[in-house]
Amino acid sequence: MTGETRVLLSGALRGLRPGPALGSAAWHLPLQAIAARRGRLFLFVPVFLAIGIGLYFALPREPVLAEWLALAASVLAFVILAWRVPDDLSPLLLAMALTGAGLLLAGQRAHQVAAPVLNFRYFGPIEGRIVGIDRAATDRVRLTLDQVVLQNIPAHRTPKRVRISLHGPQGFIMPQPGLRVMTTGHLSPPPAPSEPGGFDFRRLAWFERLGAVGHTRVPVLTLAPVSDSDPRMAVNRLRMRISAAVMAQMPGDTGGFAAAILTGDRSGIAQDRMEDLRRSNLAHLLAISGLHMGLLTGFVFGVLRLAMALVPPLALRLPVRKLAAIGALGAGAFYLMLSGGNVATERAFIMVAVMLVAVLLDRRAISLRSVAMAATLILLLRPEALMQAGFQMSFAATVALVAVFRWLSREREFRSRVPRWVWPVASVVLCSVVAGIATAPVAAASFNRVAEYGLMANLLAVPLMGLVIMPSAVLAAVLTPIGLQGLGLAIMDPAIAWILHVSGWVSGLDGAVTPVRQPAPWVMPTLALGVLWLIIWQGRSGLAGLVVIALAAYGWTQTPRPALLVAPDATLIGLMGPEGRMLSRARSNSFAASAWLQADGDAADQTRAHARSGAPDAGPIAYLRGSGFDVVHLSGQGGLAMLEEVCLPGRLVVTTEVPVPAPRPCDVIDPSLLRQTGAVSFDLSGVRHTVAAQSGQRPWSR
Repeated sequence: MTGETRVLLSGALRGLRPGPALGSAAWHLPLQAIAARRGRLFLFVPVFLAIGIGLYFALPREPVLAEWLALAASVLAFVILAWRVPDDLSPLLLAMALTGAGLLLAGQRAHQVAAPVLNFRYFGPIEGRIVGIDRAATDRVRLTLDQVVLQNIPAHRTPKRVRISLHGPQGFIMPQPGLRVMTTGHLSPPPAPSEPGGFDFRRLAWFERLGAVGHTRVPVLTLAPVSDSDPRMAVNRLRMRISAAVMAQMPGDTGGFAAAILTGDRSGIAQDRMEDLRRSNLAHLLAISGLHMGLLTGFVFGVLRLAMALVPPLALRLPVRKLAAIGALGAGAFYLMLSGGNVATERAFIMVAVMLVAVLLDRRAISLRSVAMAATLILLLRPEALMQAGFQMSFAATVALVAVFRWLSREREFRSRVPRWVWPVASVVLCSVVAGIATAPVAAASFNRVAEYGLMANLLAVPLMGLVIMPSAVLAAVLTPIGLQGLGLAIMDPAIAWILHVSGWVSGLDGAVTPVRQPAPWVMPTLALGVLWLIIWQGRSGLAGLVVIALAAYGWTQTPRPALLVAPDATLIGLMGPEGRMLSRARSNSFAASAWLQADGDAADQTRAHARSGAPDAGPIAYLRGSGFDVVHLSGQGGLAMLEEVCLPGRLVVTTEVPVPAPRPCDVIDPSLLRQTGAVSFDLSGVRHTVAAQSGQRPWSR
């Protein structure tokens, strides 16, 4: 850079400094507001990182190398400029740099986890090593395999991981991590969304390096015994041994629940019990997340601190609080290892670790700054976590709780009016209310339903997690070396039985669940930004967040649903009618039917939705009319034979068989077209949308 250029740039940057030269008070006010809150600006670091990550996942195509390099250069330029410009402007430039860094992080992570994905339907021998055991939605045991071998598929095209559900006669082996098995089964690529804009399982599978899913009806057999060479498999086997021991000591649903919260193994929980927990808003108790990690480490911290305080020589000479924090951190790390190190538990451990490290550094442990630091670390390690409901709900609850209790700590006059003995009970109730309100929008958007009595169920169940279940788990772990772990489990058993009883009772109440329509993609990010602005940005200007929240809420209520939907395999169509969506078939493609009805906010099942159409339960043809559409659904060769007869001008015909190409007066959708487009939808104006167009050219959608 020449001296003249440097002088010009320096002069230009000085000209940006707020002052009379800017000629407008409108410029001063935002900069002054930012300057007045410099101590709280760190709280926006994860916010702008998240904006960048969200933008990456919203891109219509994957950037090319030149674009990535240009973005990296821009981020570096913003950082350098932030160092050189006046202090009032540097936060704005750093915000842009963080947004760009979020884009880079997400892109780097997507390419880091790249692995082969099966691009055709496979049937044949399947070999692999068991790395995961759970249950599918059909209640079948499901195995996740790595080190996969598929017949006649070269290693460089073989998926790193596959997942198969076990049907038919099984029981010839006892599945355990590290066991190499073989079977013969069906595999397919991870399924595309059932409608344009719907949940994309392919993206989730991409980041889990899951290249194929399927099932087998052939017995799974042992190919090679467990090897002790991989320490990760040794940890997994320890998990499964503990899980089996717990379920042997506590048979039935209580044992499955205990194994799930202690080791992360949910294979012992039946799907009907899972559905009760979901309908009562208690399913979060099974996920080893912030609640469990916080209760466990908090209990260990309290017990260690109390034990050392009771010994005067220790209490007077040693930093008891810090030693207790180190012990709690170790307990949390062991719990993380025992749970299998899944994403939710890893996220919870990072949050707890940040707070315990704050104790070691003599900083406030529970603060918005600690939450922001934990969120930043998680986004740096796993940017894709932003798109998962678990991340969103964890931080929604944590931020809301910290904000509310921070406000209460300042309102001493309000607290003085409440008797001391009331506060422990009031705190439990307040935690459940605040966490329930904070997570309700995320749960409704993610699962398309609201548990009407979820607050009541949580008030009846959650206190037992902290008062009985987690302390009993610690007691069982301490007594295990001397063989008395059954004492801790015996204390835990009735508490778990009570939680399961509450879930069954609440889920059976009339109106226990209210279906909710799927919001537009922009609604939840807008709502989150409004809430964060309201909490982080102090002062009256922070109330602008209420306007943003109201805008998001209004947008949710006005989100339109597609008038017509066509499944990606042409086996089902759904047309919106006066009573809700009408389905062309009562049984075909139940997955798509369930997804469509849930996104509509429709409580009907597939059979009821089909009855709305008036079409026969069986047969090769179904007529659907409404919302300005005239649609005919043809199934099988019998339906295909009727194509020319029903193909009238202005009519849409969907057929499950590929017809002979020929000019026709109607619009025809067949499997050959859907293989290129994916699922298809039409809005009320007749505009066609496809999964292929909305998903774009991304690593997981190619």
